[in-house]
Amino acid sequence: MALQCGIVGLPNVGKSTLFNCLSNAKAQAANFPFCTIEPNVGVITVPDERLSKLAELVNPNRIVPNTIEIVDIAGLVKGASKGEGLGNQFLGNIRSTNAIIHVLRCFDDGNVIHVDGSVDPVRDKEIIDTELQLKDLETVDKRIQKVEKMAKTGGDKDAKKTFEILSIVKPHLESGKSARTAPISEEDFVFIDDLNLLTVKPILYVCNVDEASVAGGNAYVEQVREAVKDENAEVLIISAQIESEISQLESYEERQMFLEDLGLSESGVNKLIKAAYRLLNLATYFTAGVQEVRAWTIEKGFTAPQAAGVIHTDFEKGFIRAEVIKYDDFVTYGSENACKEAGKLSVEGKTYIVEDGDIMHFRFNV
Repeated sequence: MALQCGIVGLPNVGKSTLFNCLSNAKAQAANFPFCTIEPNVGVITVPDERLSKLAELVNPNRIVPNTIEIVDIAGLVKGASKGEGLGNQFLGNIRSTNAIIHVLRCFDDGNVIHVDGSVDPVRDKEIIDTELQLKDLETVDKRIQKVEKMAKTGGDKDAKKTFEILSIVKPHLESGKSARTAPISEEDFVFIDDLNLLTVKPILYVCNVDEASVAGGNAYVEQVREAVKDENAEVLIISAQIESEISQLESYEERQMFLEDLGLSESGVNKLIKAAYRLLNLATYFTAGVQEVRAWTIEKGFTAPQAAGVIHTDFEKGFIRAEVIKYDDFVTYGSENACKEAGKLSVEGKTYIVEDGDIMHFRFNV
């Protein structure tokens, strides 16, 4: 599943520093690879302690973790929606992603010049929000012009419904609010999915703070939290400077000691990758055998056949059943055979909804 999160932000907020830390992610934890598939796209391993535990128990020939793609999107300036700066490229790159990681500067440093002359993360957020909303308004207006006549003649039910939804979304955008918070149901959003609106995409706000604020935040972070309280969005605190320093350390032990000295249990990069995985509404199931212990990425709510199809389309087409062991049971009993003997292996059919952490084996016939 090549799902992407795009990192956005104004110039000089720490966006590229964070992306570079992600590019050195193998320096953050054991077995933590990164590769570049385009100049600004990284394929990054999702840290998952469960995978390591399963590998300890099974001792496989190889371990294959989940990955997600992170895109470093060019810094935005005012007027991007009208093509200013790298506006068209910036907005086009966002449109191709599945979710947005918005980096906000939440630290004072006279040596790092802010593009607007002062530190104000809420203003910065609103600048980018406005550009995305203006672009979405342009998209919505074009669609309204296309469906309005069909909707009013009454012959096309889908056109009528689409027009009704767009008539709600348009004033919402005009009032300076993002489409994701418009008062319409998830079912209604389906009618405008093909518009790929920028402000519909789920968003994570990353507050880039100084070292003193990394454990508990600061006044800037609180301003951001207040500003986004109605958006159903997560706010993550990270110090790009600290992450940069961690990435320079040679050994895993040194990095852990560095984190402990700061009173941190986990690097910000790890937290960011896990948060991005959640943002994309993803879940993990595992396959575990001597040849390979592997994490597989699925969307939450996938049925067993859909999950099987992630391995190979033939698995989904010829699905017969799934043999499922819960992760906690596998850890408790230590092996597949022990779980079977304890009655902890269940046989599930086509309607089974896969749960995060399931260990699965598929039976299929093609």
